[in-house]
Amino acid sequence: MEIRDLLLLCIEKKASDLHLTEKEPPILRIDGKIHRTNTPPMSKDELKKMIYSVLTNPQKEKFEQELELDFSLALPSMDRFRVNVHLQKGSVEAAFRRVPLVIPTIHDLGLPSIALDLARRPNGLVLVTGPTGVGKTTTLAAVIDLINNERECLMVCIEDPIEFIHINKKSIIKQREVYADTHSFAEALKHTLRQDPNVIVVGEMRDLETISTTLTAAETGHLVLATLHTPDAPQTIQRIIDVFPPHQQQQVKLQLADCLQSVISQLLLPKASGPGRVLATEVMVATAGIRNLIREQEIEQIPTLIQTGSQYGMKTMDKCLKELFQQGMITLDAAMSKVKNIDEFKQL
Repeated sequence: MEIRDLLLLCIEKKASDLHLTEKEPPILRIDGKIHRTNTPPMSKDELKKMIYSVLTNPQKEKFEQELELDFSLALPSMDRFRVNVHLQKGSVEAAFRRVPLVIPTIHDLGLPSIALDLARRPNGLVLVTGPTGVGKTTTLAAVIDLINNERECLMVCIEDPIEFIHINKKSIIKQREVYADTHSFAEALKHTLRQDPNVIVVGEMRDLETISTTLTAAETGHLVLATLHTPDAPQTIQRIIDVFPPHQQQQVKLQLADCLQSVISQLLLPKASGPGRVLATEVMVATAGIRNLIREQEIEQIPTLIQTGSQYGMKTMDKCLKELFQQGMITLDAAMSKVKNIDEFKQL
């Protein structure tokens, strides 16, 4: 079995991931669940040979030095894959995340209509948050594509690695891959401000330097789109403030209160009707009230404002889960597994 055949199988079965691990057949993740394929398990040597068949010589060297490797793989006329190669008990193993060639629209994804307004904002910071594997990159790609179709602007995207490939339409899009086109998110961001961008996309806000430069970029009149691995808006705001040393936190609260436009937190849940998954979102829009709470660091009051802010396009995750359940999109069990406030959810 060639690696190409396994990747084709992954596309055919609409799997999100392919895992190659020792003493197991190739494993696919379909709609969030693990499925073993009917192929015989692979030995350590077969596995290494198969994984090394898609690596270039510099990639092999880098992997052997650092024991970790992230890159994107594009095979002719196939979806792209984000690949992570690693060692497990001395055996070379890999995880492949499938990235479809076609960029879905905001409507296709089931994102709330407020996402269209946010994409059309001239400046400020829009954050897409949630755990790994809930489609944050796909949401960003859909927003970038909308801007690309509607506005003449220059966009700089800093990604690790590049996943969706954007083709210039009305906009000019520069996609820079960390470690291939630049040394780090923070380095790239610092120099991006001198590249005359209108929109900056930060694949992930990982460290203090990246977060600090992202806030500065959002303050200086750019629209900045970024992702964070936080479950909801209050924890996102808290995380950004907590990254900074105590003597800088007051300044950061003011910066964040001024430039934040919105936090969209998302989850993927199994469809009630069968295969596929449904997107659930919580939306916080930075109204005057929310900005005030950030300045005063009264973060615990933010959920109350989200609940009462539906006229601004805000919605809590619990309300979204309730609506998806009522529409028959998800089961009650799926909804209950993600609900934050069970008593309140029952009242809803």
